[in-house]
Amino acid sequence: MTEATIKEKIKEIKGKRTFLVELLDRPNIGILRIDVNQALEELDELIEEFEKTFPEEKSA
Repeated sequence: MTEATIKEKIKEIKGKRTFLVELLDRPNIGILRIDVNQALEELDELIEEFEKTFPEEKSA
C-alpha cells in the first residue's frame, strides 16, 4: 500500500466518523450505542496514529 493510498483511506475514514457521531445522537439505537462508541474510539486512535506518522496531514 502506498503512502498516497493510506492518506486517501484515512480521508474516507474521517468522513465516516461523522456518520458514527450522528448515529450516536439518535435516541433509539439501544445497545448498539456501545458498539458505536467503541468504533469511534478505535477510529480516533487510528486517526491519531496516522497524524503522528504523517504530521503534515494533521490539519487536513
